[in-house]
Amino acid sequence: MEFHSLGVRQTALSMLRGGARNADVARHLDVPLGTVSYWKHIDRCKRGEPVAIRPSLLCPRCDGRALDQSAYAYLLGLYLGDGHISHYVKHKVPSLMITLDNAWPGIQDEAEAALQAVFPHNATCRVRTAGAQNIKVYFKHLPCLFPQHGPGRKHERRIVLEDWQQEIVDAHPWAFLRGLIHSDGCRVTNWTVRNGKRYEYPRYFFTNKSDDIRKLCTDTLTKVGVRWTVLARGSDPFNVSVARKDCVALMDAHIGPKY
Repeated sequence: MEFHSLGVRQTALSMLRGGARNADVARHLDVPLGTVSYWKHIDRCKRGEPVAIRPSLLCPRCDGRALDQSAYAYLLGLYLGDGHISHYVKHKVPSLMITLDNAWPGIQDEAEAALQAVFPHNATCRVRTAGAQNIKVYFKHLPCLFPQHGPGRKHERRIVLEDWQQEIVDAHPWAFLRGLIHSDGCRVTNWTVRNGKRYEYPRYFFTNKSDDIRKLCTDTLTKVGVRWTVLARGSDPFNVSVARKDCVALMDAHIGPKY
């Protein structure tokens, strides 16, 4: 790290207070632009002047920034299924990553659009991995928006929505269910044979090892009028099934097959 003398700093502040641009001061004194910006920020704080905060740093929970609730409900569903928050030492801020299969490019696009709607001032990116893409955004206040984040796997810890999250899910239940199905669910065509004739019928599945996450799914299904059952494969009751014709039609109207 390069240190600059008190005289250089005072000269810079005098120029800045006189109306000089940060870039001009940095060029004139041969000081990094970031250093000049930092000096100006500290000086304005000490003098009690209002300091503008970049929109990319504002949090809907801490700072009252507007939040696209429908996009958030969808993103919350994706996060509970295929998302996680990580904070590597080399990165200054944590990242939210949603891992989605390459078989469903439409869902990858929809997930990135949701990230852009919830974090309109933060850049998103995609990182290719084997058979999938990690769709990411970096944001300092991710734990504020996703308080379910914690050490270990989701099915090994308690997952409970906070009151403000539940209010959003109640207001946008189909967006939340869409995120859950797009992450850990599917629409399949089952078949059976009766009296020698083959019959086919569609059904939805949601599969997750977390009892809490499955309950969030089934509670929301019940609220929108969808009847469901638990289909156990072996001794593991991890599968929520929607098979009744009218309920499948309702799911088709709001969710539909993966794409």
